[in-house]
Amino acid sequence: MKRYRVRPDSRLLLKEFDSDDTGDYKKSDQGKAKAKAETTKLIARLDGLQERLYANATRSLLIVLQGMDTSGKDGTIKSVMSGVNPQGCKVVAFKAPSNHELAHDFLWRVHREVPPKGFIGIFNRSHYEDVLITRVHGWVTDKVAKRRFDQIKEFEELLTESGTAVLKFFLHISKDEQKERLEARIADPEKRWKWNSGDLEERKLWGEYQKAFEDVISATSTTAAPWYIVPANRKWYRNLVVADRVVDALEDMKLRTPPAPEGVDFTKLRIM
Repeated sequence: MKRYRVRPDSRLLLKEFDSDDTGDYKKSDQGKAKAKAETTKLIARLDGLQERLYANATRSLLIVLQGMDTSGKDGTIKSVMSGVNPQGCKVVAFKAPSNHELAHDFLWRVHREVPPKGFIGIFNRSHYEDVLITRVHGWVTDKVAKRRFDQIKEFEELLTESGTAVLKFFLHISKDEQKERLEARIADPEKRWKWNSGDLEERKLWGEYQKAFEDVISATSTTAAPWYIVPANRKWYRNLVVADRVVDALEDMKLRTPPAPEGVDFTKLRIM
């Protein structure tokens, strides 16, 4: 799965990444079943790793999910994080900033939501919206956006140096796949609540968004806070890639179960 990692100081071209890629798993019912079985194992592993993270309370993990509309941010959270204890996990969905938030610097509202020690934090959209949608719509100049690239890198460097591991995932779908998913929302009464007419206007800017993502990912994928381009046309493979990288990041922390309280002889302890 490391092949999806964007190398620091490299120039990203999204067209070079196949959104329909399934790695070593065949695009078949058999391949899908095999990948799902592996994902189930990873989620079970994630449960134990999260418990150690929470028990130690010395490190934290921030997961950033970005992508075009319908790319599967909600689905990824629902699937990959299905086995974790909600007590030690927090999901934040960043919407358009309020007037109060706009009165501060663009990272102010984001820093407040960074997971504390012992927690896994998930950003459904994130501080990257302030160099994506704002740039595509011309609400900030290219000069301002590129200055924010450096500020974001410094912000994430601060987080990693303070004990928060940062993983960033771009859920990469094709324009045809987005069309199918939008049509599914129209056709299924149970999905129509997700419908937003503005999605059609944003879809017209597909090319502009792809270019904006390429620029910001190229500029902000670092050794400490890497970006991964996740093939997301196949939901089952998308979940496998994200689960694999999350488990790997937690294992890299090398956390152990904390020792029992000192001065207690558990061999003689009796519960009356």
